[in-house]
Amino acid sequence: MSLLPVHDAKARILKGVKPLPGEWVGLAQALGRVLSRPVRAKRDQPAFACSAMDGYAVRAADIASVPVDLEVIGESKAGGAFPGKVGPGQAVNIYTGAPLPRGADAIVIQEDTKSDAGAVTVLETTKPGRFVRPRGFDFQRGQTLIEPPRQLTARDIGVAASANCARIAVRNRPVVAIIGTGDELVLPGETPRSDQIVSSNNAALAGFIRHFGGEPMDLGIVPDRLGALKRAIAKARKADVMVTIGGASVGKHDLVQQALTESGIKMNFWRIAMRPGKPLMFAKRGRQRIIGLPGNPVSALVCARIFLKPLIDALLGLAPEEPIIKARLGAPLAANDQRQDYLRARLVRDAGGHLTVTSFTRQDSSMQAILANSDALIIRQPFAKAARKGAAVDVLPIDF
Repeated sequence: MSLLPVHDAKARILKGVKPLPGEWVGLAQALGRVLSRPVRAKRDQPAFACSAMDGYAVRAADIASVPVDLEVIGESKAGGAFPGKVGPGQAVNIYTGAPLPRGADAIVIQEDTKSDAGAVTVLETTKPGRFVRPRGFDFQRGQTLIEPPRQLTARDIGVAASANCARIAVRNRPVVAIIGTGDELVLPGETPRSDQIVSSNNAALAGFIRHFGGEPMDLGIVPDRLGALKRAIAKARKADVMVTIGGASVGKHDLVQQALTESGIKMNFWRIAMRPGKPLMFAKRGRQRIIGLPGNPVSALVCARIFLKPLIDALLGLAPEEPIIKARLGAPLAANDQRQDYLRARLVRDAGGHLTVTSFTRQDSSMQAILANSDALIIRQPFAKAARKGAAVDVLPIDF
């Protein structure tokens, strides 16, 4: 059986995917969500002309010749505007952010004055508008401040709040059901028998899904029983994506494909030209995408990064782009076979800003400690020739 190329597998998974509908959330719940409608200002910012400095609000015409003495008739502070009007020969003590009093058209900074009881001596001239922030200086009512799609940051939330947008429209989080499989697995915190291991995949995938904007639905570890697998598959029906982990090969106890088939789900593909991750599966159930990840922990996470993240992005309305960069090899690499390799590696930037990437010697797909200490994945195309030290290679920085 020929192996499906990685780019073809990704194209099949993403084909026809449409963004999920949206919901309105408060600003406290908006961080990291993906914007689905533009954020438009509900007010001018600032809503009034205000001072950019501490000093005195004056009429510029009154201080065309200096030094000059002005009568101080009051003060304007943030939240406490001066109620009167500045007339000829008058000034108002003003603080940063305070409303500019009527009649005044400029600010003289405090350092350019000498004050006395009830009066101020202005030592420097100024021009109309000096140190004044006009109304709408930052943005104006109705102005679009944030365009979708965009994963919202603290900066975005700050500008939305200042525009008096207490609620904003975001995409629903894609619900991703996780089904771990295997009689050999126990949950973290449990005591495994001598022939069992502690499951890491469910917890890792749940964190991965949250990190990239999804909502995990962890259905736990299902034993290698056809009935139990079919029941778990039925429970996951309402999820936007279903992910199975393990049980994807053709061994006696690898029952996931059979359980999917007996649940009325037709396989789209099984096995791809990728290392790690050859036994990847894909199917559809209505609008739901089903990805069968390999059971080896490294294979599961690397395949999730290459296939599941772009799917989550597409459901959120984000462009499924890969931030691939170039780096120089810190050690030579052997020629590649028919599979596309993703080699765990360390990525280092030297004092001159040049990137060097060095793969770990051991690349066994069960070795999670190496993945945890990796900064990047070196991408080796099928049938790539041997590469010498210093050769430029494609690198995918690890972002999970």
